[in-house]
Amino acid sequence: MTALNAVNRRMVAVAALAASAALTLTGCSAGQISQTADQVAAVNGNSADVEKIALRNVHIVFPGNGYTNVKGEKALIALSIVNLSETVTDELTSVDTDLGPVKITPPAGQSAIVLKPQQNVLTATAPAGAPAAGDSHGTDSHGDSHGTPTTTPAPSGTATPAADDPAANPATIEITGLTKDITPGLTYKVRFNFKNNGTVVVDVPVDAAHAERKVTDKSGPAEEGHGGGGH
Repeated sequence: MTALNAVNRRMVAVAALAASAALTLTGCSAGQISQTADQVAAVNGNSADVEKIALRNVHIVFPGNGYTNVKGEKALIALSIVNLSETVTDELTSVDTDLGPVKITPPAGQSAIVLKPQQNVLTATAPAGAPAAGDSHGTDSHGDSHGTPTTTPAPSGTATPAADDPAANPATIEITGLTKDITPGLTYKVRFNFKNNGTVVVDVPVDAAHAERKVTDKSGPAEEGHGGGGH
């Protein structure tokens, strides 16, 4: 009986060890799958949804072209607004933030930022007629614009921007009279108020500067179209 009991105890110990190993492997596998499922592609700005409205790539534009992002002056908010509804039109009625008053300028020819069903509306990343944020053309070493950007009238007979091209006729959302400096690396709460879909609060980051690629003896080849600033 003593020998039989010893054999039984060894069998129980082996079974318990095998079960423990199986649970450990299962737990590791599940963890890896879960982490992979939660990964998202890196984007410049933040995203938020409210009912049928989707806000994408919401960010404060890096200083330049008259936008200094310092207390008492102006900053520019850029984003894409999509109306996911197939039947109901909506409207961005206002934007507010503790950073200061917000001025909304609708796309040219419109009295408000109206979002028709399945429509995408973009906001400008630079004033009309100015280079995009991060483009050094037309700015000095401090990122300030040389003079006030102006819009050049289209020549006679030139067609106006296509209504179905949001990038050709963007809206503008400006924070004026900033109550404090805007600091890269931080996020700032901004509320977007829609007529039908309600209000959504977004933690808005600041756009990063477009830094030149630094090449050393350990650098690999530059990607196509991303050279070392030889424009």
